[in-house]
Amino acid sequence: MEVPEGLGWVRQLPAGRDWLAELPHRLAECVRRWELRVGPPYPYAFASLAMPAELPDGTPAVLKLQYPDADSAQEATALAHWAGAGAIRLLADDPSRRALLVERCVPGTPLHELPLDAALDVVVELLPRLGVPAGPPFTPLAEEAAGWAERMPANWERANRPYERRLLDAALGLLADLAPSQGEQVLVNQDLHAGNVLRATREPWLAIDPKPLVGEREFAPVPMVRGAELGHSPQAVRYRLDRLSAELGLDRERVRGWTIVHTMAWSIGGDQVFPGNVDVVRWLLTPASG
Repeated sequence: MEVPEGLGWVRQLPAGRDWLAELPHRLAECVRRWELRVGPPYPYAFASLAMPAELPDGTPAVLKLQYPDADSAQEATALAHWAGAGAIRLLADDPSRRALLVERCVPGTPLHELPLDAALDVVVELLPRLGVPAGPPFTPLAEEAAGWAERMPANWERANRPYERRLLDAALGLLADLAPSQGEQVLVNQDLHAGNVLRATREPWLAIDPKPLVGEREFAPVPMVRGAELGHSPQAVRYRLDRLSAELGLDRERVRGWTIVHTMAWSIGGDQVFPGNVDVVRWLLTPASG
């Protein structure tokens, strides 16, 4: 089985190589269990083997075989919790194989193909619908943040201090203030960027690939503020921060703080440093000129 380009990084890890070795068997089992016809894998999928599928009655779907990381462990539970309201529907899942069968978005155009303000209009409508009350079994944002606080300094040292210490210290300081002072707890998505909202037929736009937590609403816009899909510059990041905070009725400084914290926490993955994330942290810690 040819491994899609987006999944090439897993070859660098022993666990990733083991997972790749098991994939053909897991795929065959899922195809047999759900009686699927499947097409070639999507080349851009980063954390799962994902491919278009068709159910026996002709219903279009997507089969996902997840890389077994913690961030996506509750994806199926989140999709079931939303029950199709603003997100794709979960059609079936097999937790033992980390396999999901989900609704396919048709035509599947990503949100970032819209003009900027039109894309933000969609986000302003979508985020309140996804921010529904939730509790266990979802991981609380405060608990996840405690893990970030522990891992960030260690990751920075292991990566040979790839950016200035002041960025790390600023994120840790904000985290210490934000985590214990949150507001209403709702379902939030760590990875709701403009490539994970697709045009569909059942609803105009649907969220895919959630990495869910339970936290305050000010955390929800973070991936859209940070993500380069809608522009990667100080002006673009601040514009998204200002507009989403204002139109969603959120505390701008808390959205800014959570964006710095989460972007810093996701600035190093394994042995890889993501300079675009480091850029965003620098920009949000620098006062806007003019």
